[in-house]
Amino acid sequence: MKDVAQAAGVALKTVSRVVNGESTVAPDTLDRVQQAITELGYRRNEGARQLRQGRSQAIAMVVRDIADPFFAAIGRAVETRAETGELVVMIGSSHDEPAREREVALGFCARRPNALIIAPIAKRQDYLLPEMADGLPVCAVDRPAQGIACDAVLSDNTGGIRAAVDHLAAHGHRRIGYLGDDPAVFTSRERVAGFRAAMAARGLQVNEDEVRLGAPAPTSVGAALRTLLDPSDPVTALITANNRLTVEALRQLDHVEDRPALVAFDDLELGELLRPGLTVVAQDPEAIGNAVMDLLASPHPEPREVRIPVTLIPRGSAEFPP
Repeated sequence: MKDVAQAAGVALKTVSRVVNGESTVAPDTLDRVQQAITELGYRRNEGARQLRQGRSQAIAMVVRDIADPFFAAIGRAVETRAETGELVVMIGSSHDEPAREREVALGFCARRPNALIIAPIAKRQDYLLPEMADGLPVCAVDRPAQGIACDAVLSDNTGGIRAAVDHLAAHGHRRIGYLGDDPAVFTSRERVAGFRAAMAARGLQVNEDEVRLGAPAPTSVGAALRTLLDPSDPVTALITANNRLTVEALRQLDHVEDRPALVAFDDLELGELLRPGLTVVAQDPEAIGNAVMDLLASPHPEPREVRIPVTLIPRGSAEFPP
């Protein structure tokens, strides 16, 4: 910066104002400084800046899987908002492994981010207590954190499943099967509880053999579908509780002639191009990402929970009678 100031014939403080985008520099002075920056190849030393400020001007995110379109879309919304504050976004995956969640989260914390966004997998996140005591804002996304008091932004899981049950019942379905994720996952527990409550509210019986919970692996989904679609007594409709389960179910239903009516929780990027189109309960990842950034921008001594509405989108896979 001293070299730039000397080349431009200005004070060091003037170069600092230009580098930091302040608007108090006269246009001709600004031109001289920018020309000197270009000629000398000056680049701001971010390491020194971070040491001075105590933070890395970054938002850290730990999600289940950065390849999951849902979390990727949340990350994109966070990144868009972060850019307005000249922040970068660092994203890592826990891969549903509690030890890796801790490793990635603490690895990011060592880089002194301005805030941490986490989709919790581990039973507790109290390993973040020292970081929070040191002033790190933390916000949970998709499910609440445990062992720490922090904000959380969640989808309306119960309302979404209720909408799916009501939609299928309105088309005459009484035997509705449910394909859900591992019950150790918070969203899985909320959604299956919502399914049972919605069925009861409609006066429909829940056969526990027709509520299948487990990881979205080909073998477990295949076994669940064989039970649900047993030719001797098949369900007439099916709810899949997240996009990974939906994709695997669609793959295995591809050669099934008499398919059940299907509503999927989570939209798929090409869902409207399937034949028939996929009826979904769509979450709003952009609204989730924006809500997270709103909470981080307005700290509060008490933890807050924001529920983002979901939308049922009929496209054809569920709009027919038994």
